[in-house]
Amino acid sequence: MKTENTYTTTQLVGLVLLRMIIGWHFLYEGIVKVLNPKWTSYGYLMDSKGWLQSFFQSLAENFSLLQAVDFLNEWALLLIGLALIVGCLARVATIGAMVLLAFYYLSHPPLIGYTFLMPSEGSYLWIDKNIVEIAALFVLYVFPTSGIVGIDRWWRRIRN
Repeated sequence: MKTENTYTTTQLVGLVLLRMIIGWHFLYEGIVKVLNPKWTSYGYLMDSKGWLQSFFQSLAENFSLLQAVDFLNEWALLLIGLALIVGCLARVATIGAMVLLAFYYLSHPPLIGYTFLMPSEGSYLWIDKNIVEIAALFVLYVFPTSGIVGIDRWWRRIRN
């Protein structure tokens, strides 16, 4: 993590804005799922295709595993989003977000010949919104801002 602010004001604003926008995306997705007691990932997992299709479908077919996956997905989205917005454990949240998005990508890879029950927003080939967001999160990981603008800055001061 950077120990001093070596970003220009424009760079810092751009990076913090990116962190907060992605954080909002995760937070809102988590809130919607947590507040809907009928939400489940069952349909999404059963619609999986690609290399890990059998793995994702086996998660959906086992009720106990499905409940665990639903709980972890809901709360991971919510907590990752909150962490990114307020800049608390942002690097850990960034890694968690990239892992979660990688699972979404592997469950529904945008490859030729694959069609899914849920329509997508566009026509993708190899690169979809999950990969774009993973790339943006990677930028946030290598250019951390929470130690400058965020709770991580306050936390670092207390530790020192």
